[in-house]
Amino acid sequence: MLPLLLILVVMGLSLGFIFGYPQWVQWKRERLLTHPFPEQWLATVQQSLPMYDALTVEQQKNLRNCVQILIAEKQFIGCQGVTVTMEMKVVISAIASLLLCHREHQFFPKLKTILVYPHPYRVQKQVHVGGGVTTVQEESRLGESWSRDQLVLAWDQIERDLRQWNDGRNLILHEFSHQLDQADGVAEGVPLLATKELYQQWSSVMSKEFNLLCKWVNQGRKTALDPYGTLNPAEFFAVATESFFEKPRQVSQKHPALYELLRQYYGVDPLADWL
Repeated sequence: MLPLLLILVVMGLSLGFIFGYPQWVQWKRERLLTHPFPEQWLATVQQSLPMYDALTVEQQKNLRNCVQILIAEKQFIGCQGVTVTMEMKVVISAIASLLLCHREHQFFPKLKTILVYPHPYRVQKQVHVGGGVTTVQEESRLGESWSRDQLVLAWDQIERDLRQWNDGRNLILHEFSHQLDQADGVAEGVPLLATKELYQQWSSVMSKEFNLLCKWVNQGRKTALDPYGTLNPAEFFAVATESFFEKPRQVSQKHPALYELLRQYYGVDPLADWL
């Protein structure tokens, strides 16, 4: 007798062949969502998202559906001694789902694996210092998003973020917004959009707002966005996303065009709907 796992794999491949891959994936998701959302998961979602109770019933359902599917489809791996618990998976998935649950999406299709470190980790990178000379330097990071299939998070930063909603900094929102940006394989601060007109609008608004942030940071002015967003357009989009969800009032006051653009893209108005 074939092992049960092998039988399930063969059945899955057969159904995928018969129905086609997209249809097979959709069938699996619909079947998954017939299962009730665990009460313990719901408690974790409510503790992790202070705005959850302010969402409409439909929005809450969409978010829970996203959580179930992300947990089922993404692989979570602990690094440097971390044991990834179900509670940690729910926290990460719930916050990431804020970027999805109000609009059409594909559940971060390129993302396969989420690596969780206990604290900031060190990486080596090559730095060109001029004259054809390259040196290797160590750099401490809280997280990163790869355009291929992985995303990295430092858990102690996530715990700080959970205690400090509204400070405009959220590692999960930041790195998962990079996944949206990298959907076309390039990190350039532009997610996939539906029409040519939307791309033109995105380019116009984001360019002006990026330059404005750079100007204000150079002038030493206090900004509603993290100055890290001046690094490049990709980081600007990630930083803007963090502040849009965490500091909507400040963003809407100081960057009204940016706020409106992100409101349209994410399909939600935090200022009107949550506050």
